[in-house]
Amino acid sequence: NAIENFNRQLRKVTKAKSVFPTDDSLLKMLYLAMIDITKKWTGRRKDWGQIHSQLEIFFADRLD
Repeated sequence: NAIENFNRQLRKVTKAKSVFPTDDSLLKMLYLAMIDITKKWTGRRKDWGQIHSQLEIFFADRLD
């Protein structure tokens, strides 16, 4: 599951450093980790064309 994998990668980052001086430092570290994790997402869904056409039917006014 993609969400479980994402959460596992975030846990791996926070487990390496157990103490954060402020809440902002924790948020910054999670944000930077999220940027690194999402850079690796290069795959596309094989049925994206069908999904996009269904979204166009339901949300025609919101899609370009």
